[in-house]
Amino acid sequence: MDSLSSSFAEISGLTRRTCLGLALLCGIVRVAGATAITLPIAKSLRDELALALKDGHPLVVLVSLDGCPFCKVVRENYLSPLHQQQGLPVVQVDMQSGAAVQDFKGAAFTHDALVHAWNVTLAPAVLFFGRDGAEVAPRLNGIGSLDYYGGLLDARLEQAQSAIKSH
Repeated sequence: MDSLSSSFAEISGLTRRTCLGLALLCGIVRVAGATAITLPIAKSLRDELALALKDGHPLVVLVSLDGCPFCKVVRENYLSPLHQQQGLPVVQVDMQSGAAVQDFKGAAFTHDALVHAWNVTLAPAVLFFGRDGAEVAPRLNGIGSLDYYGGLLDARLEQAQSAIKSH
């Protein structure tokens, strides 16, 4: 893996982290014995938001698409570690899914209908919700550069956290 990343970096001038990310996306590098990492699937956004706010956090929602390699990178390398290690409240809503979900007011939707109601057209999208289901930080649409994604996510989380504390 080290020689592969180094070879890519030498050829294109890309950073080692970017090369590894690209290799993971393309399926060139696989982690032996790895199982798919998942996030909780949204069922009742009203209840999930209430729990997040009770702990002083925004509710982070990953809008994902089945089979999307970029969604997998965001889920496994950014949101799942924050959820598992730091307790960040994160749920997943799936484009094109007929799974049932309640919105922030308790109304019944399918995941796909909720995605349309939010006007999300690109996966992955990460949304940050506060009181009454209001978005409290700008959305992260797509993945952009792997070099900057973590910093962008951290900045949006900080903005969302500040919005939660100020109300």
